[in-house]
Amino acid sequence: MGLSILRTVDALRERVRCFRNAGESVAVVPTMGALHRGHLSLVETAKANADRVIVTLFVNPKQFNNASDLKAYPRTEADDAAKLAPLAVDVLFAPDVAEMYGTGFSTNVSVAGVSDGLCGAHRPGHFDGVATVVAKLLLQSGADYACFGEKDYQQLLVVRRLVADLNIPTGIIACPTVRETDGLALSSRNVRLSTQERQKAPAMAEILFESARRLTDGVQAGIVLNDARSALEDVGFDRVEYFELRDAETLQPMEHADRPARLLAAAWLGETRLIDNVPVAPSAF
Repeated sequence: MGLSILRTVDALRERVRCFRNAGESVAVVPTMGALHRGHLSLVETAKANADRVIVTLFVNPKQFNNASDLKAYPRTEADDAAKLAPLAVDVLFAPDVAEMYGTGFSTNVSVAGVSDGLCGAHRPGHFDGVATVVAKLLLQSGADYACFGEKDYQQLLVVRRLVADLNIPTGIIACPTVRETDGLALSSRNVRLSTQERQKAPAMAEILFESARRLTDGVQAGIVLNDARSALEDVGFDRVEYFELRDAETLQPMEHADRPARLLAAAWLGETRLIDNVPVAPSAF
């Protein structure tokens, strides 16, 4: 049986019921479409952990705080389905907005703490939208596992906190960031970069990895972070929103790399906002 495209919650739940009756486990990969190799790596991880795989495709209006960004977001369902077909995905769940947020929808899921600062500060309401739709998708699919990429690290921690706090019985699997050969983290937004911007974009990863090395070597965090912001600007990034050292589990700001940490960055190239992050090993100094 090939890829099934389902568009209603009732149809999805009926299909999952069939999987359950056959004694099969289920993994879900939530996406907003415009699939690339990063998404497909999540699918491969899902397949390795469950008998059946559901990929969701829903451009969620609640997580966009910019109407023009929502309008510009690529919608490529036919192409996405073609990419999934060879991977033996069982279901592509692609509801419309009316199906996901019916008449009178008035519930908002908000996760405090890990959503503060970073993208949470620069995209007000974004993580409320993420938490609300992820809670719905996990409950709609009833999945045993859900796969999320570390590229959206703050989002990953928001989802982990969400399922822990609400006792949603879905295991969250973190998947490593997939990069181009020049280091640029894969993102659906990369297609918006001009030729010149695309040449500059890999510098974000280079600066993150170099900064992580310096922190592990014991260089003071304040110096490293200031150097990194200046380096991004020197390369040609138009605006650096943040370049910060945070605790890998709580996302609390850190002044020293004295425990497992994460370096996270967001900056603009023209009209495109890029984000990336790398792990930081604790310094021995």
